[in-house]
Amino acid sequence: MDDPYWFGQIAAANALSDIYAMGGEPKTAMNLVAFPLKEMGLSILRKILEGGIDKMKEAGVVLVGGHSVEDSELKYGLSVTGFVHPDRVLVKGGMKPGDRLILTKPLGTGVINTAIKADMATPELTDRVIRLMATLNRDSARVMADFPVHACTDITGFGLLGHLAEMIIGTGFGLLLRAADVPIMPEAVEYAGYGLLPAGAFKNKEFRLSMVDCAPGIDALMVDLFFDPQTSGGLLISIAEDHAERLLESLIHKGVSQSRIIGEVVAGAGEKIFLT
Repeated sequence: MDDPYWFGQIAAANALSDIYAMGGEPKTAMNLVAFPLKEMGLSILRKILEGGIDKMKEAGVVLVGGHSVEDSELKYGLSVTGFVHPDRVLVKGGMKPGDRLILTKPLGTGVINTAIKADMATPELTDRVIRLMATLNRDSARVMADFPVHACTDITGFGLLGHLAEMIIGTGFGLLLRAADVPIMPEAVEYAGYGLLPAGAFKNKEFRLSMVDCAPGIDALMVDLFFDPQTSGGLLISIAEDHAERLLESLIHKGVSQSRIIGEVVAGAGEKIFLT
């Protein structure tokens, strides 16, 4: 990400997402900054912080301070505090058999960011993926709050399959994931076909592939994309079957238009993800 203002926006959205994924409302934040003063001018840092502050304002979050250090590598993020009723806290492992899984943002940001670094992405695509990553998960969380959701997480660095694996560990349940129903940015499929996969995708695959059972005919390229590390990805929501369609309709009505039902929770499936 070359634009410091959008860098700040995306970093803030990514940090705020953890609160939304737990069913909470973020309220305060502290800046955490590492900055190479000798290599970059303070005007760059100013733009990064401005982007973060604007995203916090959009979320209704108050900046209450922060910490900064001089470092050889630029780093920026937030420590966020939010509110949620103790009976409404959502965790990763609360899924129940028969639940449907809803994903609220398309996959592919890792691959497309790799294409951007290689100077292969068009300006239009670059702008589109930047805005996708900078989009808060606030609307998804607020819609979700009106439904009896069992579990939730946000899709970030471990990729879709990595985060799904985290959700089933220790439950004894399995997951049925329908590859054709997973929303993916079409350009990501194209660039992945050229081999433009980030190193994190291979690390994710190496770590969790043993938990994935692929049906005959599943394209290996799709498996790679499902391990693609996301930056500020969408929410992954687990909800009972009889509420899933209404939740999906509500998300789309609210403007979270790329939300999709992508699979379901299966009892007694040995903590495996069945990709069909």
